[in-house]
Amino acid sequence: MQENSAVVDFEPRPDKSCPEELHLHETIKPSLGGLVGRVHRVWRTAITIAVQPLGMTEARWTVMVHLDKLGEGCTQQMLASELGIEMPSLTRTLNQLEAQQLIRRGAHATDKRARCLWFTAAGRDCLQQVAERISRVRSELYVGFDDADLNQFAEMLLTLEANASVSIHRSQADRHASPGDEGNMA
Repeated sequence: MQENSAVVDFEPRPDKSCPEELHLHETIKPSLGGLVGRVHRVWRTAITIAVQPLGMTEARWTVMVHLDKLGEGCTQQMLASELGIEMPSLTRTLNQLEAQQLIRRGAHATDKRARCLWFTAAGRDCLQQVAERISRVRSELYVGFDDADLNQFAEMLLTLEANASVSIHRSQADRHASPGDEGNMA
């Protein structure tokens, strides 16, 4: 991580409709979306550093948190889908968690090809410690924000996510409607 990674590079761009007012979201380099991505990476890094003493890497703590979210007994495929990763990547992490005796895998009750996941007792203890450390990091990151600020921020992020989904679907529909224009996409 760069030493000054917390410093945001601003370059004021004049707004012709209101020459004295600068719109912060337009001055963030490279973009507001880039800033959201940087915050996400720094947030995950803070968590990863906090859980490293527990033998956790980013991949491991993420898998454990999502397994807890989905519920024990979910399939490996369900977990891979939830995480948005391919099975080989998940399998490698599950092998590591199994070697640490934090999870166990078993056959699905009706689909013998599927493997289901459960925490061991040690895994539940570890998950509790991970959750406590994540909560501590979250509290540190939320300094200076009250619940109303955080709720407004969450609402804005949810709206941005929904708008992005609409944009993706519209772009996909446009692409399928104009099959001869694939080479002209910017």
